[in-house]
Amino acid sequence: MNKNRQSIRLKNYDYSKSGLYFVTICTENRECLLGEIVVGVGRDRPSSIKCDRPVSMILNQYGKIIENVWISLPKHHPVELDTFQIMPNHVHFILHIVSGARPMITGASRRAPTGTLGFVVGMFKTECTKQINKLQNTPGQKIFQRNYYEHIIRTENDLNKIREYIINNPTMWDRDRNNPKNTI
Repeated sequence: MNKNRQSIRLKNYDYSKSGLYFVTICTENRECLLGEIVVGVGRDRPSSIKCDRPVSMILNQYGKIIENVWISLPKHHPVELDTFQIMPNHVHFILHIVSGARPMITGASRRAPTGTLGFVVGMFKTECTKQINKLQNTPGQKIFQRNYYEHIIRTENDLNKIREYIINNPTMWDRDRNNPKNTI
């Protein structure tokens, strides 16, 4: 079957250009693999779970892998990290591509040039998938959907709104279109 996929990226935009990018990556089939949303401090919450917010995302072992790979990105790519939130079946983050910085990846696939948003997101997904599959003993299993959502952040007002959205995302889980309870 010949599938002609059209790019959802902004045509003629240089994604290696220094800038801030809002990215959302969903798990394959939007499966809730990365942890769970916990509401309040009531009886249903295990006493071992500590949180200071009325609604929190509690990471499981796979979510912690995602978090650790995120934290390690600047060691391997010309990026600076901004706001980040793992949800049960997707991840939101703001990433700053630092133009002119020298990428530290060698011998990697050249589908997207190193230092581009596509390359960094691809390597993030690859490393998370590799580590989760190793833990599950499921080599080759897809963890994430093939594509991802991105938005080029152009203004400080836009940046602040997106940061607020990411930070407050767990509180909106009951209304989130990615929440399996909300699919028809």
